[in-house]
Amino acid sequence: MDARLQRRVQRYGWDKAADAYEAGWKQSLADAQAELLRKAAAKPGEQVLDVACGTGLVSLPLAAAVGPTGRVVATDISGKMIERVRHAANTHELHQLEAVCAGAETLDAMPDAAFDLVTCALGLMYVPETAKALGEACRVLKPGGRVVFAVWGERSKCGWADIFPIVDARVKSEVCPLFFRLGTGSVLMQEMASAGFVDIDTSRLSSELPYADDHAAIEAAFIGGPVALAYNRFDAATRAAVHQEYLASIAPFLTPDGYRIPGEFVVCRGYSLPSGKICLP
Repeated sequence: MDARLQRRVQRYGWDKAADAYEAGWKQSLADAQAELLRKAAAKPGEQVLDVACGTGLVSLPLAAAVGPTGRVVATDISGKMIERVRHAANTHELHQLEAVCAGAETLDAMPDAAFDLVTCALGLMYVPETAKALGEACRVLKPGGRVVFAVWGERSKCGWADIFPIVDARVKSEVCPLFFRLGTGSVLMQEMASAGFVDIDTSRLSSELPYADDHAAIEAAFIGGPVALAYNRFDAATRAAVHQEYLASIAPFLTPDGYRIPGEFVVCRGYSLPSGKICLP
């Protein structure tokens, strides 16, 4: 699938998932997002860009951290996600938070060297042209500015990973053909270095995805997650079949208190080159 078509799949898919996303994933992603925010260490008055912001689970605390003298621009390819961020910003009176519909590789409206900090929490795996996205992040950073990316880790350490082959067996969704690539070994660090970032450090953390019962696990996986577009096209019989297969795949993680599905995250921080130098293309 070419990059333009894959971006369309992502946009429509996350539009479908937007309403159910937080119910299925807010608690499960909290550890990775907390580590990203810790590494980001946003300060009052800073200018921040949060790429692939989703519903704003990272954008909102960043806006609170920079305060009214700072600014956070949250971008996402999904218009439905952006609507939710705008609503949340208004609800919490975070007037310093602006939400803009834009893809990670196409930040043309953002000027060069405009931001102190760029973040992307668990969105980079879905970007079809990773090098372009990293290049754009580097371009918009001020000299010596910092970037923090969080991605899912090794496939073997993510107990929910069978969701992709289960769905692809029914329809070639190609929603994220290389989903776990960036979390394998030092791939993310290497790609950041190739984009021109320096002084890169990384954290790899293990976590658990808690779901109270079968219904919660299914809703997160199929309705609020990356396969939502393909799942929306399934008839009732197909949905019943994929539910059964997925529950079988996560059965080893069922406890008396519900599912505790293992997951792994990789969080990397880097810096743009100092004044007088430029990022690599």
